[in-house]
Amino acid sequence: MHHHFFVGPLTNREALRRIKKGGTAGVDKVTASDYVIDLDQNLYNLHQRLCRGQYVATPVKRIWIEKENGKQRPIGIPAFEDKIVQKAVEMILSAIYESNFYDFSHGFRSGHSQHMAIKELRENCIRNNTNWIVSADITGLFDNIDHEHLRDFLKLRVNDGGIIRLIGKWLKAGVMEEGNYYRSDSGTPQGGLCKALHNPPYAK
Repeated sequence: MHHHFFVGPLTNREALRRIKKGGTAGVDKVTASDYVIDLDQNLYNLHQRLCRGQYVATPVKRIWIEKENGKQRPIGIPAFEDKIVQKAVEMILSAIYESNFYDFSHGFRSGHSQHMAIKELRENCIRNNTNWIVSADITGLFDNIDHEHLRDFLKLRVNDGGIIRLIGKWLKAGVMEEGNYYRSDSGTPQGGLCKALHNPPYAK
């Protein structure tokens, strides 16, 4: 089944309520506190730009954080307004794809967490008398996501050119790091809400 949907003002307002208000500002230096000063007007202007196709995705601000093994991991910080629209789209896509999730899939789902995954893993190990656990990861997964492949997956369920174009804008927005701009031909910055689109159930 294909789905059409519309990112309206009420959806954006609910998205604003759900996203974290603190943290580092994006490249536009606009914080949550700045945005809510004239909230109604800002949301109205955002809605108008979305309706007219004039919404422009801002490059993501890249910072680096240290991992436990001493290496560094890049984190992308979207502009605050981009966070609102991305969260609105995530809310709608989650409603469409929720039925596709496996019971043991806890990533990027409302009401789920890594602690639930660990608890389930521990209980299954005890129940099945498991002696070995293999931990595997895909090197550079989010850095090498094929944009066209991701959009093709989404089109299997989402027959809405507007939302596909929005996602394309975020994927192609590029990255700013220490004043330098880098194009995004593949991958997506970790830390942005667009990352949630790459969870396996979206690919069904």
